[in-house]
Amino acid sequence: MQDGRRPVQIAVGVAVVTGAVVATVALWPSADADTPTGASVTPGRTSAAPAPSPTPTRTYPLSQPPRTIPAVREHTPARGPGWRPAAGARVVVDDAGLADEGKLLAGELKLSYAGQTAAKDGDVELGLNTTNADPESYTLTVKNRRVTISAPGEAGVFYGTRTLKQEVHGGGTAPEGVVRDQPAKPRRGFMIDIARKPYSAAWIEDRIRELGDLKYNELGLHFSDDQGFRIQSDTHPEIVSKDHLSKTDVRNIVALAESRHIHVVPEIDSPGHLGAVIAAHPDLQLRSASGTAPRGTVDISKPAAAAIVDDLLNEYAGLFPGPYWHLGGDEYQALTVASPSTSFPQLAAAAKQAYGPGATVADLTTGWLNDRAQVMRGHDRTLRAWNDGFFRGGTVQADKSLEVAYWTGKELGARPPVEYLSAGRKLINYNDEYLYYVLGEPQTFVYPTGQRIYEQWTPLVLRGTTPVPAKYDGQILGGSFAVWSDLANAQTQDQVAAGIRMPLRATIQKLWDPGRPTLSWTDFKSLANRLG
Repeated sequence: MQDGRRPVQIAVGVAVVTGAVVATVALWPSADADTPTGASVTPGRTSAAPAPSPTPTRTYPLSQPPRTIPAVREHTPARGPGWRPAAGARVVVDDAGLADEGKLLAGELKLSYAGQTAAKDGDVELGLNTTNADPESYTLTVKNRRVTISAPGEAGVFYGTRTLKQEVHGGGTAPEGVVRDQPAKPRRGFMIDIARKPYSAAWIEDRIRELGDLKYNELGLHFSDDQGFRIQSDTHPEIVSKDHLSKTDVRNIVALAESRHIHVVPEIDSPGHLGAVIAAHPDLQLRSASGTAPRGTVDISKPAAAAIVDDLLNEYAGLFPGPYWHLGGDEYQALTVASPSTSFPQLAAAAKQAYGPGATVADLTTGWLNDRAQVMRGHDRTLRAWNDGFFRGGTVQADKSLEVAYWTGKELGARPPVEYLSAGRKLINYNDEYLYYVLGEPQTFVYPTGQRIYEQWTPLVLRGTTPVPAKYDGQILGGSFAVWSDLANAQTQDQVAAGIRMPLRATIQKLWDPGRPTLSWTDFKSLANRLG
């Protein structure tokens, strides 16, 4: 700051903030560093008759939008000193339900938590309002030496605290003015395949903290596959792999996620990818007419196959209380041969018995998916399945309420995204071209880069690199970045964390804000490095 005895050169700048053009004028500095004046100066001119001994005054330039990841959607600038944590400052709340958010923020910013009490200078006040807006929206106001964060729901208040935390990171200042922010997409996810590669509970908890600060709200756990079953089971302990998470581990993971407003989305994939179950129950293995046994594939003509999967679904529904569940449904190997009915006559016979003389193996497979959906619907879950578990035509149709987790267009009889959308389906974007981090880069997979996601991908890009028409935007609920452990030893879990760091940040930027990013990739990466 310049010495108060010397005049400041007049500087006029122009900033565009939320569509408005604002002139910034610097005036005389003031002895009172916190009180802006109402004086005005014509740019390029000096006062005709300055006082012999001018009283020093000071104003502040209009504030700039905060630099956060994801970027805030709207910021109304103001003049003022902004806010930063100071000795004696507190976090206060207007509702007891915000105690968790308040205590977390207080600990992070080294402030005291004062509970439900009146705010004073220097404080951060968290509050709930009664508007009918998106419960994940929030308003953050920096004014009169204090911060107020209000929202219709606790999740919105939490996201406001994440913005404030980033603003003051490393000794920074939350800029004066008002942030009004909300996500473009309601589903913002990260999925980790812990079945083929076990990850420690501590590693998963670190990812939850990272996801929470970035305003993600889903963590997918794919914990059952051919290579392993990774969570303790009381109903079928014989299927559980040696290296697994205990139920106590999982309860801790779920509790931490809930404290960050993240829903854990479990997946027990079926009727394919059940190799760990088959290893303990070889009688459930599907066999062709020639005696071949496709890997990980149960014989869905056997009631015992449905019984064991339903046992597991019912058991884990109590362990994972969140609103969402992933049924899997992909890559059932009986449907990857030229003639499923010829190769697997027992499946063809079961289909006809269950659904009539015209039914096919695909109908029997769809019936399996619907039956598992019915089990989980009894636990009041919103359900999703992989897109290659939905089939064109047939006697049996997948339940209309099932959401489509769209990941590929490479399967036999691939259906483009518009086919699902035009039928009224809701989709979640797992595009394997951009959002699949497959360990070891098998087949045609390459590790996705944050830059490619940031510069090319949007939620409308569901398959390959081509977006679907914008008219379907409302049916695309969001997206999920996924780590698959195909070659489990290709990377350590620490290498995975490092490799997904920038892709996670790029993905959330595109899920939170539908507009073209204002920062270049270089500047975005620099910001991410500064924020840590």
